[in-house]
Amino acid sequence: MLDRVRIGLLVAGGLCVATGLLPRADAAANLRRIGPLLLFLGSVIVLAELARQAQVFDVIAHRLAIIGRGNYVALFLLCVLFAATTTMVLNLDTTAVLLTPVMLALAGPARIPPLPLAMTTLWLANTASVLLPVSNLTNLLAANRVGLDGTDFAAAMWLPQVASIAVTMACLWLWYWRRGSRGVDRYLPPEPIRPEGGRERALLYATAAACVLFIAAIPVVGDRIGIAATVAAAIAVAAFAFLDRSALRWSLIPWRLLVFVIGLFLVVPTLGRLGLSHLMRNVIGSDPGAAGAFRAAASGAGLANLANNLPAYTAGEAVIPAANHTQLLALLIGTDVGSVLTPWASLATLLCLEFCRTHGTRVPMARFVVSGAVLAVTATAAATAALVWTR
Repeated sequence: MLDRVRIGLLVAGGLCVATGLLPRADAAANLRRIGPLLLFLGSVIVLAELARQAQVFDVIAHRLAIIGRGNYVALFLLCVLFAATTTMVLNLDTTAVLLTPVMLALAGPARIPPLPLAMTTLWLANTASVLLPVSNLTNLLAANRVGLDGTDFAAAMWLPQVASIAVTMACLWLWYWRRGSRGVDRYLPPEPIRPEGGRERALLYATAAACVLFIAAIPVVGDRIGIAATVAAAIAVAAFAFLDRSALRWSLIPWRLLVFVIGLFLVVPTLGRLGLSHLMRNVIGSDPGAAGAFRAAASGAGLANLANNLPAYTAGEAVIPAANHTQLLALLIGTDVGSVLTPWASLATLLCLEFCRTHGTRVPMARFVVSGAVLAVTATAAATAALVWTR
């Protein structure tokens, strides 16, 4: 179903250009703008998938559960740290695609209810994605718009990120992790994962080193993050080419995600020309102060949950004055942090829910929507207030 939606979106974008609804010059400009973003997304997903095959994420997840020693409070804190760090320094799609299956697979050996683990990755894939440009595709667009490199972007967004994660932790504990929700007092620490052969250990160490290299390069490379991701992915690919060539398949390239992004950047500008921009301009306004920031955040969160966070951000960005940097970053908070109310609000949420389905983990939709509404409102408000206070 998701594949049909992505291909349909690309076809719709092509028709927008072919019929003249979107001028070819505008379409070409949009595609040139997202070229570096596509390079980054393709490279970082390849890197993360090879890291998964080398058991990097499994080793970390099992080690965290062992460190927790059966204590749910300790495990909760460690899982939050793992999911939030993965989202912030790689990106939210890595958390959704790779960390969700690892956490769900951990539930069986450790006798842990799977729903708290699933919701931790699902929520933090969204709410922990505002710290760095690499954390979310929308962040890359915003960083380019306001002229911030990785270090400056983090300096502007660290407090909103702290506020967002703090609220998410409170909601996770209230709705999914407390004793009355999880149903058990303690869990069984699993056995550690130890690669048996020399080849498996070499792949683990090589891909882990590639991930560390990428993370270390983030504050150095500035807006060339796509190049850093490509280099790190090339290291992982070289290791597998030497030690396990059978793992290198064309399916490693995330064509579904790339098709989705290209289609969005053709369809959304067309909708803007057909009246969406006028609507967003009236809703968001042009106030550069606190009121404008909260309006932008609320508008971004609302449209993200009605449609999707990426078109919500691009539609809002198109109508915010170039000088209103705080308002633009508030829009970013709304579309990143607030996209947890509906299953289609972000691609990461759709992917997490799909993995839950394939692993037999039931996510009650009424509980999902109600708890997501509480999180969307409180986390977006807290993160926006932190942004306004710092700027």
